Amino acid sequence: IYEFTGLFKLDAGGGDGPREPLSLENTMWANTVLASGRIIALVIYTGIETRSVMNSREPRTKIGTLDTELNYLSKVTFAFMVVLAALVVIFNGFGAHWFILFFRNLLLLSSIIPISLRVNLDFSK
Repeated sequence: IYEFTGLFKLDAGGGDGPREPLSLENTMWANTVLASGRIIALVIYTGIETRSVMNSREPRTKIGTLDTELNYLSKVTFAFMVVLAALVVIFNGFGAHWFILFFRNLLLLSSIIPISLRVNLDFSK
């Protein structure tokens, strides 16, 4: 990506013309605007080996160990909260509106998951 070696040959009149070496100083990459002067250009496409293609991969997502552990603990506490709400409904007996009781208990138990902890950690970054 950071190296370019080429050779400019001009074959005029059937004979060997001048040859000039090319390097990174002789290149204009894609979307380059020439402020002043003139340029004679040749567009070269070398497939997936081009600089723009090699630099256009998806960036890696960076997530820390603390974030990973907090996500895991949030999932565990959510599952625990759903199990507790289901146990309350089971021990209370399935009535006509058991699903309302389930969601009511789910809402009451939602204080188990400390959302403010997640917000504070995000702001501290």
